[in-house]
Amino acid sequence: MNRPARCRESGRSRFEADRTERERLAERFFDAFRDGHVDALAELLAADVRMIGDSGGRAPRFERVVVGAGHVARTLAAFAPLVVRGGGVVEPRRLNGRPGAIFRDRDGLVLSTWVLDVLDGRIRTIHTVNNPDKLSHIGPVADAWAALREANQAPRQGNSNR
Repeated sequence: MNRPARCRESGRSRFEADRTERERLAERFFDAFRDGHVDALAELLAADVRMIGDSGGRAPRFERVVVGAGHVARTLAAFAPLVVRGGGVVEPRRLNGRPGAIFRDRDGLVLSTWVLDVLDGRIRTIHTVNNPDKLSHIGPVADAWAALREANQAPRQGNSNR
């Protein structure tokens, strides 16, 4: 069994700094996502990053697997306005021991979870779960199809429909 080596002076795991760095990277990632900054997102991604979605056919999803920093960053930047326009909330937190986030609709219902695999200061994989059957243990689950329709109908920032 591999266990992190302990620092003799402090008694803490020598990997604690790595965990802190991963958490900071995740924070920067989710900030860039909310802002829809493609360049900022791309800087945080490994060149061969993979984004893997699991909707189980029961919720909207990205392509099954999106590969490459540019493609993933553009996909994320295209998705971010839907979250914002729909009143969604990105709630960063540790999931399965890794940095991630719970995405909620404006009523606080769970839409999705994302977990980030980080290696060498870059995000290597983004695992998204949108399948309501796999989200119900987190809390009440939103109707993701309805949330997507609503977000698509919401006015875009900068447009005046008044």
